[in-house]
Amino acid sequence: MSNEDAYITDEAKGLNWEFWLGDSGERMVEIEAECVHLSVYSPPFQSLYTYSPSPRDMGNSLDREDFFAQYGYIIRENLRITVPGGLACVHVQQTTTTQTTHGVIGMTDFRGDVIRAYIAEGWIYFGEVTVDKDPQAQAIRTKAQALMFVTKNKDSSKSRPALADYMLIFKKPGERYAPIKNDVTNEEWIEWARPIWYGIQESNTLNARIARESDDERHLTPLQLDFIERCVRLYSNPGELVFTAFGGVGSELWVAVKHGRRALGIELKASYWKTGCEYLADLEDQIAQPAFDFS
Repeated sequence: MSNEDAYITDEAKGLNWEFWLGDSGERMVEIEAECVHLSVYSPPFQSLYTYSPSPRDMGNSLDREDFFAQYGYIIRENLRITVPGGLACVHVQQTTTTQTTHGVIGMTDFRGDVIRAYIAEGWIYFGEVTVDKDPQAQAIRTKAQALMFVTKNKDSSKSRPALADYMLIFKKPGERYAPIKNDVTNEEWIEWARPIWYGIQESNTLNARIARESDDERHLTPLQLDFIERCVRLYSNPGELVFTAFGGVGSELWVAVKHGRRALGIELKASYWKTGCEYLADLEDQIAQPAFDFS
């Protein structure tokens, strides 16, 4: 193993955040029980997106069974560290099969497998939202032949709709110690309580481009900031702790801190972790700047 691929750990912190470098499957045991009020994250989609060459990266698992064996541990630990009645908002997408790998071009029910995995570990499947996606943007980003105009025009039996995103909501059994008194307006609630979320801007992400390395060819863009904002504002109080087991460049932490929450995250890849730390430090510097009154 090269030095670049070597497993290392580290920690960085600010006034309202901590970002740990390391493997969530190992480091979550360091988090005290029942201290997390909300979790928001997007797990690696098994064998679909490669984030690093590390065997610790769940995206590099051998097969679906291997992936969920690793993921199951994180789901159990997430339950342990969550307060009774606390929620986990999990971003997923269905996964596709290929002729080369699977012998058939089609889809697999990754969303359903995640739901079943959470239920098996003791979580309550509480709700979900479907997130609308732009088929042209998805075709450009993923190069999916089934979304190409040429496929539709040549043989539409080989075309399919774009893959939606899903926000799955899971609840830890028990009564929450304090109700959530959010600042979501009634007008926002009318939009956010719909079973389909429209208006999530696919480009509204922290810029991960500078954190990418040569082995990230299939890396998915970071989770949209407005997606995270809806989860944080709906399902946590100011001052409470928001956690992410797959920190990436710190998007979930960044949104949580911006909206007055505390944040804790873990990320395996050093370049993503370093970039996330820089974003978080810059954000707290901006928050600390005095507001000028020009009146």
